[in-house]
Amino acid sequence: MSTQGASNRSRLLPSLLGVVLLLMGLALVAGGIKLATVGGSLYYLIAGVGIALTGILLLLGKPAALWLYALVLFASTVWSLVEVGLDWWRLVPRLALWFVLGIVMLLPWFRRPLQNSEAAGKGTGALGVAVVVAGLAALASQFVEHREINGTLERTSTDVTSNAPAQPDGDWQHYGRTPFGDKYSPLKEITPENVHKLVPAWTFRTGDIPTENDPGETTAENTPLKVNGMLYVCTPHSQVIALDPDTGKEIWRFDPKLSTQNADNFKGWAHMTCRGVAYHDQAAYAETSAEQSPSTAADANACPRRLFLPTADTRLIALNADTGKVCEGFGNKGQIDLTTNIGTFAAGGYYSTSPPAVTKDLVIIGGHVTDNVSTDEPSGVVRAYDVHDGHLVWNWDPGKPDATEPIAADEFYTRNSPNMWSVASVDEQLGMVYLPMGNQMPDQWGGNRTPESEKYSAGVTALDLATGKVRWTHQFTHHDLWDMDVGGQPTLMDLKTADGIKPALLASTKQGSIYVLDRRTGEAIVPIEERPVPQGAVEGDHTSPTQAFSDLNFSPTTLKESDMWGVSPFDQMLCRIQFKSLRYEGMFTPPSLQGSLVFPGNFGVFDWGGISVDPVRQVLFANPDYMAFVSQLVPSEDVAGGPARKSETEGVQPNKGAPYGVIMSPFLSPIGLPCQAPAWGYVAAVDLTTHKVIWQHKNGTVRDNSPLPLALPMGVPSLGGSFMTASGLAFLSGTLDQYLRAYDVRDGKVLWEGRLPAGAQTTPMTYQGKDGKQYVLVMAGGHGSLGTKQGDYVIAYKLAD
Repeated sequence: MSTQGASNRSRLLPSLLGVVLLLMGLALVAGGIKLATVGGSLYYLIAGVGIALTGILLLLGKPAALWLYALVLFASTVWSLVEVGLDWWRLVPRLALWFVLGIVMLLPWFRRPLQNSEAAGKGTGALGVAVVVAGLAALASQFVEHREINGTLERTSTDVTSNAPAQPDGDWQHYGRTPFGDKYSPLKEITPENVHKLVPAWTFRTGDIPTENDPGETTAENTPLKVNGMLYVCTPHSQVIALDPDTGKEIWRFDPKLSTQNADNFKGWAHMTCRGVAYHDQAAYAETSAEQSPSTAADANACPRRLFLPTADTRLIALNADTGKVCEGFGNKGQIDLTTNIGTFAAGGYYSTSPPAVTKDLVIIGGHVTDNVSTDEPSGVVRAYDVHDGHLVWNWDPGKPDATEPIAADEFYTRNSPNMWSVASVDEQLGMVYLPMGNQMPDQWGGNRTPESEKYSAGVTALDLATGKVRWTHQFTHHDLWDMDVGGQPTLMDLKTADGIKPALLASTKQGSIYVLDRRTGEAIVPIEERPVPQGAVEGDHTSPTQAFSDLNFSPTTLKESDMWGVSPFDQMLCRIQFKSLRYEGMFTPPSLQGSLVFPGNFGVFDWGGISVDPVRQVLFANPDYMAFVSQLVPSEDVAGGPARKSETEGVQPNKGAPYGVIMSPFLSPIGLPCQAPAWGYVAAVDLTTHKVIWQHKNGTVRDNSPLPLALPMGVPSLGGSFMTASGLAFLSGTLDQYLRAYDVRDGKVLWEGRLPAGAQTTPMTYQGKDGKQYVLVMAGGHGSLGTKQGDYVIAYKLAD
């Protein structure tokens, strides 16, 4: 009896393993059949049969189980190598589970009950060989870099200098440091050689922390200004705080006391953010002060240095930059009601999330419009107000582009015209303001768009500063059905070309192209090619036969089934089924009732963070992202029965007034991981004299986005911008992991990283303190939609003494 009991116990572990393998195999068979019916790989079906039979053989105590599993593992290794080669992050998830189970089967407790013949011993040897082959393949893949570009920038300067408006080297006076939006600082104290010595100098907490009553996308996307001897911080709820740049001590605070526009709370709003404030100093234009009217001059004397604050409840407020008091002579006792002549809209459906552009005489502002709610949204009008007294100087309504004289009090701007929600750039010498344009709602259906909206959507439009008249417009996405609005601030610089130095504009876009134009005329400096794209829109709509691709681009390659990813063969298989079930023919696949894969997705390769440039080295620094989205049209009569809208990427977007609503979501597996293989985020540098990528490296870890806090360097998306310095550094904080990083512009190596207490989906900046030291500053407040940790931190770093 004891011998029989020992025998039964020895068979227990192989039997348990047999049950596990049988269930796994049956799951693969079921999924494999589904995948085969949609035209996918037969591997999962065949492997499922092999694994299920292995389980049955283990249950029967047959040594053939070892032989069969060895065959499955070896064939899986060969198949994986054919599909993805020696690519660690793609290869290992295909093999890891089978590799581990192979090792388990070789353990004495599982193997001995099967070794009752010479054949069993040979089966053990075969399985051992298969395990070794799989392990060696994984080991070899660690030494092969994929989709990386390794190069080095040799030069430290060119014969070109920055032509941006001058300011003290230690200041950061505009959102992009200058009105050119270059995000380049001439400071040199922090260098590639000493940046590793950066330590926190001070931390300030604003007290503005998201609550349960706030919208899901409550974000701290602010880039503070350093000017007038202070730092100016803007919080998600439109508070402005002046800080001492050396100590972080609060000097003054202004709270606009946001109204909820007759709503009980902010839950119905799409966003709650403030990317920044704008600054104007009357002393910078002292030579023109004699031309001002007495009332304007008096107000300028009362508020000679002022900040312009766009609030989430649709106001533009002028503040005394010295004291934080309202400039009473501006507008109506210090503020302008931006709902004037706009018409009705839902709470939070219109306001300015980005700082206005400020010139000698004007403050120029556009507005955010909530995506995909209806076809009757507020106008995308851009308005220019007198910087001193706030009277309306001109308005450019894309629905009536030639009527730029101030609108009559009883009229309304064109409803639902394309808007400018991001940051404009200004060249006062050329007398132009450059607008990065969105499109007419809804994003994914354009059957009733007007000729004017078609013309001015998804590109850059240059307006005359004096009159608001269109000087030129250049469209980047024709008949945009993918939410490819231009999110980044256009970057202005003097560019070295074969034909001499030209005044250039660089526009980074969601589709990955960086369009390089002559900012005087809008003509291409870097060639742009119109290429055929997929056709076949839904009934009532159409597609453009071609789209414009710049020769300078980070556009992704077309996804294949083999690009589908997961941490196990099971979620890989489910992603493959989803991929093959969607409509996808590459970039610009039209939205469909079936559901279309949109890659890059509507977060884009580049979003509002834009790019930064070193105008002296003639180098561009970028942080391209690669995340696919799914877009499925829903007939209007079925919208009410779909999942309720929670945000712009959750539930059915109603598109009231259009024949289709839309469901949009990231392309994720059932366990919430991206279905496409990593890397999902990079940093890169471009030589602007040749338009070639110098280097490109995956960027960031999954430490803060995985069940286990492992800092695996897979390359994660980043939302936010960068800046560059004259010493040859670039800084970026927008990755989904909580770090501020410094990069060597020469080769892209990470030279330093500072751990942050919250997400920092924003653009950091640098300045010089009153102590003469160079500081690097970042706001770490998190991003509601991306799920990064939220907070209220402003953190400054400087070199350790």
